[in-house]
Amino acid sequence: MYKLIAIDIDDTLINDEKEVTPATQQALEQAIAQDVVVTLATGRAYASAQAIARQTGLNVPIITYQGALVKNLLDEEVLYERYVPVEAATKLFEYCIRHNLHLQTYIDDKLYSREDNDKIKEYTALNRTPYYVEPDFKKLVDQPTPKMLIIDEPAFLDELGPKLRELLGDQVHITKSKPNFLEIMHHEGTKGHALKFLAAHFGCSPSDCIAIGDSWNDHEMLEAAGLGVAMGNAIPALKEIADYVTLSNNEDGVKHVIEKFILGKEN
Repeated sequence: MYKLIAIDIDDTLINDEKEVTPATQQALEQAIAQDVVVTLATGRAYASAQAIARQTGLNVPIITYQGALVKNLLDEEVLYERYVPVEAATKLFEYCIRHNLHLQTYIDDKLYSREDNDKIKEYTALNRTPYYVEPDFKKLVDQPTPKMLIIDEPAFLDELGPKLRELLGDQVHITKSKPNFLEIMHHEGTKGHALKFLAAHFGCSPSDCIAIGDSWNDHEMLEAAGLGVAMGNAIPALKEIADYVTLSNNEDGVKHVIEKFILGKEN
């Protein structure tokens, strides 16, 4: 019997209308009624993920910023936190200045950009979060941040990723949450690290966990979990490493997983 389910939000828990359907909501409640811990594991900021978690009635710690922050919903106690090392953050900032790249960062759960442009506007339209413009971005770089993010064309970011890994070294974890979002965290700021931490927090093993996602930034937690599930709409690379492929986010794929592996219903 699985004891914990960690669910990605975008293109996984929510459909393309950015909603948790009533059918999926009911499945979440049924899993919780079976004493299964249901949590979220997302690249989103805590404030953004918190809003969705509260809508679904969750009251447990949630995994945010790709795994760099695990925080209670009830009392907002921080259980696990990993910041981008300042040396790496500074190198990344200087590189982005030299190459005129769009870089944004999070300080105290607030999103900051160096300038007001279409990239930050489109990004915040996706997850409905406010943002702040700070031209003196260097003073932000010296402050603790769980995540920094570059927005650009997918092919360009595919080439940039290896360059930044060479520049920043093994201090950081670099992943893509969407084709045009390259995200930089502490090297232990992954959903896989956070899932293992949360499993121990609840007194179970990662093998007792189900992880559900759609993008490459989910692969560490799918690999860490006893049952790694890729959505029907997941990228091919994630489906290849998954133990199971469910329906898409527009077909209540999360509900399908809960019914099959928690409630024992034949789908």
